[in-house]
Order: sequence, then C-alpha cells, then structure tokens
Amino acid sequence: MDTGLKELTEIDEATLYWLALSHVEGLGTRGALNLVKHFESPQALYSASLTELESCGLPNRTARAIHAQEGLAEAEKEMARAGKLECRVLSLSSKTYPPLLKQISDPPLIIYVKGDLNILSSHSVAMVGARRPSAYGSSVAHRLSGDLARRQLAIVSGMARGIDSASHRGALEAGGKTVAVLGSGIDVIYPRENARLAGNIAENGAVISEFPIGTHPAPENFPIRNRIISGLSLGVVIVEAAEYSGSLITARLALEQNREVFAVPGNITSPQSFGPNLLIKQGAKLVDDWLDVVEEFPAHIRMQLLPPERASEHSVQAAPAAPAALSLNGDQKSVYEVLRVDEALFVDAICGRVSLPQPRVLSALLGLEMSGLVRQLPGMNFLRKL
Repeated sequence: MDTGLKELTEIDEATLYWLALSHVEGLGTRGALNLVKHFESPQALYSASLTELESCGLPNRTARAIHAQEGLAEAEKEMARAGKLECRVLSLSSKTYPPLLKQISDPPLIIYVKGDLNILSSHSVAMVGARRPSAYGSSVAHRLSGDLARRQLAIVSGMARGIDSASHRGALEAGGKTVAVLGSGIDVIYPRENARLAGNIAENGAVISEFPIGTHPAPENFPIRNRIISGLSLGVVIVEAAEYSGSLITARLALEQNREVFAVPGNITSPQSFGPNLLIKQGAKLVDDWLDVVEEFPAHIRMQLLPPERASEHSVQAAPAAPAALSLNGDQKSVYEVLRVDEALFVDAICGRVSLPQPRVLSALLGLEMSGLVRQLPGMNFLRKL
C-alpha cells in the first residue's frame, strides 16, 4: 500500500476498500457482502491469499483481481473526485450510513451524498409515481408530500419528471426535508431541467447515488436505485402508475423489505390509475390524507411525528377537544374524550371506559366519523384524528 493510503483514517480506509470492491468486475453487491462477512472486513479481504479467496468459491479471474489489489487505485481517484464535488462517500462501515438502508438484503456498498447526512437517518416516507401524471396526480403528490413533511417526515423520491418532482417540491415548499435518489452519478443530474431542483434538495435534505461519479442515466440503473428509495423509508406511497410502471417495482421491493405500501386511488378509466388501484386490491393501504400514512407506523414513531403539544399526551388521558368537538352531544363527547391519537381502541374497550352500552357507543362513533373527528380501522378499532 502506498503512502497516501497509510495516511487515511480508519473510517476512510474502510470506505476506500469498500469502494475498491465496488470496482471489481464480476463481484456484485451480494458477492462483496458475503466475502466481507467471511473475512470480517474489506481490508482483511484484500489481505487474503489467493488460495483463501479461491476457497470461497470465487471465479479464478475475480480472486486474482482482488489478490492483485485491483480497484484500489481507481478508488483513490474516485475519493479525490468526490472531494472536488464536495460530496461525502459513505460505506457500509460508516457510522453515518443510513440504518434502515443497512437492513435490506442488498444494501449498496457505497453511497455518494450531497447535503445533510443526518436526514438519511431520520424518519422518512417514499413517494413515487408516473412520469406523465394527470393534473390530479401532480396535485395530490404535492399536497400529500407537503402535509407529511410538516409532520417532520423526510420525503424520499427519485427526482424523475412527474410525481417524483411534484413530491420533492411539495416537501420543499412546506419547509420540510427531502431526499433524491439518482439513477446516475451524483454529478449527472437527470432530467437536466431538474438541476435547480437538485440544488434546492441538497440545501434542504440530500441528493444521493450509489453509482460512480460520471455515470450516465442508463435505463437499467433506475430499477436498481429503486431498492434504495424504498430501503431508506418506513413506507412507500404510490400516487399514479401505469401497468408496467417502475413504481410498481418499488412497491414490490418495499414488500420484500418489510416496508409499508400505500396507494392513492385514482379514476378507474385512467391508465395511470392501474398501479395504485391494483395495489389497493392486493392489500395496500388506501391513502387520502397524511394521517392514513402516519397511523400505520409503530406507536413510538407516531408519537414523535405528532405536534409538540400533542406528543406529551402519551398517557390514556384525552387530548384537548378540537373545535369541531364543541357541538357534540353527550354520548359523542364522552366517547371522543377517551379516544387516543397514538393508539387505536377496540370498540369493547371504548364501551368499558365510557360506561355506555355498545349501541350508543357505535352511534356516537358513527357521528364522530361523519364529523371527521374519528377514523375507523379494520377490526372495529377507532383512532382519534388530530
């Protein structure tokens, strides 16, 4: 190893070796992950003998490439290029590598980041959809992303034309954070008209890519990057998507990664509604406002996303009445006051807390639903809206 490598810090050295592995032809992400797991670190892998490498089942050509230290010189140049672009290079061993992304079966060995590293570890929701959306689709994506961003959720998308761009803009205009995952190198903005948007995202979130600097946006890159969009997120919202849309690939990846899948219903006569309507038939959560998304998250996350004045009300006691609750009748008021925003209650539990017979509780709940104060979840469970 030359002098330049010896001067690297421990974290940078590990990143350098991860980066070198990503340049070894024929290895692939999962192959590299399995090797590093076997040798316990990328540095140890590069120090292994040819016999040790071949005993792992590697093709002779790949084993000889690693033994010959291939990829290290290119990795050094890549690190230098990243420095000139003022972007960070994170490897799987970096402390700031996104924790959710690390949990997927094939996390990228390396990600290039422009912007705030911390946003990659915050609670986030992916929003994706058609590149040629209807006016309805664009409007819904813009509004929904803004509403979610106001609840301190980062919006993750792919910065493509259409729904992706509308989602990023909705988050930014709401004063929130957003993350763009590119299907090209960090220095190659696609589509070109989104150059200004990319700059705004880097200032109010992050632009990231797993592809080497200078990589052009080849069609095969986008399905690959989709696993990162879903992998960074608690769930994926599909707004509009035609029958063979890449957004449906993202939805499938989300399911494989044990993420929530949400879909905004659309006009049944529109081809762009095929994807979300199909997903809803298959069990995706139907979304018509931000609460439909947030209420599916674990309780401790929901509590973090509530407004500060509500977040302290984690106990069973009721939250202050909403303005619409001032005109409720006696039964409705009693039921409303025992409901919670952070935990759905089964109808029998509600009956026990208000000492009312079930028919009167159900009547009160129906009135509260009609007033927009309560939401019914599957299984006769009820959640108080904000």
